[in-house]
Amino acid sequence: MAVRKRRAAAVGRATATQGCKKRRTRIASTEDFEFEDAPCLGKGSFGTVVRARHRSTGRTVAIKFPCDSEDPADAAAELQREAGFLAACAGNPYVVGSHGLVLDPATGRLGLAMECVAGPSLHAFLRERAPLPEPIVCAYMWRLLTGAGMMHRLGIVHRDLKPSNILVAKGGKILKICDLGLAMSLRTADQTRSSDAGTLPYMAPEVLLGKPDYDAGADTWSLGCVMAEMLTGKPLFKGDVRRDDPVRQVRTILRVLGSPDDRTWPEFTLLPLAARVRFREQQRSALGDLFPAEMLSEDGYQVLKGLLECNPGKRLTAAAALQLPWFMPEIDIDANVEDAFVPPASSTEENLLRIPLDMWKNAQRRNCA
Repeated sequence: MAVRKRRAAAVGRATATQGCKKRRTRIASTEDFEFEDAPCLGKGSFGTVVRARHRSTGRTVAIKFPCDSEDPADAAAELQREAGFLAACAGNPYVVGSHGLVLDPATGRLGLAMECVAGPSLHAFLRERAPLPEPIVCAYMWRLLTGAGMMHRLGIVHRDLKPSNILVAKGGKILKICDLGLAMSLRTADQTRSSDAGTLPYMAPEVLLGKPDYDAGADTWSLGCVMAEMLTGKPLFKGDVRRDDPVRQVRTILRVLGSPDDRTWPEFTLLPLAARVRFREQQRSALGDLFPAEMLSEDGYQVLKGLLECNPGKRLTAAAALQLPWFMPEIDIDANVEDAFVPPASSTEENLLRIPLDMWKNAQRRNCA
């Protein structure tokens, strides 16, 4: 899927941005590591991620190197920004940890050493497992909203949350948000923010329409898209990604969620690209039709609906979503769920989370009539 990215602003070679602070960053050498001959862990428009072992500590890490074709100064600036954001998120159990920057003395190429999460992306996981049962989706959303909420309290917005930027380990027990290459700080960002950062099917409508002061609501929208994809196995707003047209993507969203009006989104007509969004006819929301009671309980639907609210002023924050009944009170998952796993059906299958079904039996079911 098309990824639309913004170049990082230039920063000093030995500094990194952490929220609203700048601090000097120690740069290690690639000579401190042994690189494995196994295929790379990941490859994309950002570059490559390879596995390596630190010679003195024995710690296995994942090192991200930018594309050779990218301007070295721009690539170094982007990695330093990402290193700073990861360092600011230290202690967040749902974001990959950072081990700092590394420099290849032979080539002068800079890399970013990170926690090595031994498992696939959620995107790859869903290709094998989707659709996921509601209890598993609830447990995963609790983790993702908790991780995102901790970032948001620091003023950090990820801006590219999607299944391929979420890692799954230990057969589904562990979820980690990764790739903060497009992250921004609300405490230091300019008033006008880039509208071309993110991946089209997961971008919030206000970002697509050029809202100059969007905030962490862009992330909670993306998590709503991730939640829908876990339940169905397909992107909810896939659209025509080949055309890379933000207005066309907004039309795709509104065909599902209905047309905004002065009551539901008063600021809509003031957005820079709103005039290009033309409705053939007023459309109602079809979200409830796509997620019937057999798939998603009423409590779960209220979370999904709140995250996928077109008006960012009415959209759920991560903290507010976690206070909804879907996560209460049994969703104290660290205590109740970590050891509840389905035995593998065969020696080749990974374990999946199994949340006791009785936590759902009292959930109110939505009336589909």
